[in-house]
Amino acid sequence: MKAFYNILDTIKSELLDSPFVSTVTYGALDRVDLNKKTIFPLSHFMVNNVSYGENTLTYNISLLCMDIVDISNEYTTDMFIGNDSDEHDIFNTQQAVIIRVLDALKRGDLYANLYQLEGEPNIEPFVDRFENRLAGWAVTFDVVVINDMSCT
Repeated sequence: MKAFYNILDTIKSELLDSPFVSTVTYGALDRVDLNKKTIFPLSHFMVNNVSYGENTLTYNISLLCMDIVDISNEYTTDMFIGNDSDEHDIFNTQQAVIIRVLDALKRGDLYANLYQLEGEPNIEPFVDRFENRLAGWAVTFDVVVINDMSCT
């Protein structure tokens, strides 16, 4: 049985295929050194739990895609964008990373390889969620895989 390894490797590979991801990490988020600017844009994921079915396993996964917001020192009068226009770019690119993964699980190459997204995940934006000025998106979703464990 390699279902756990397979789901980790598959999601990691899918994330690294994106031009908007420099680093992929896994596990407890507090173990990631978020102060290193060289690791961004960063995608981080964790398996929250696994539901056992007779023929399937359902992995509940949380994915965070983020980048550091660069604040301009130049004075601006644009109240819509402000001094952190980079934040809009981050929201745009990191949302695209998440949607690409979800689409692959719903109807793309990953779906064809027996990984199936279950339900309609809700993607939530965040800013300043961590120590440095980070912005991005978080999503939690379920992936159903075949339970290939045999009792022989």
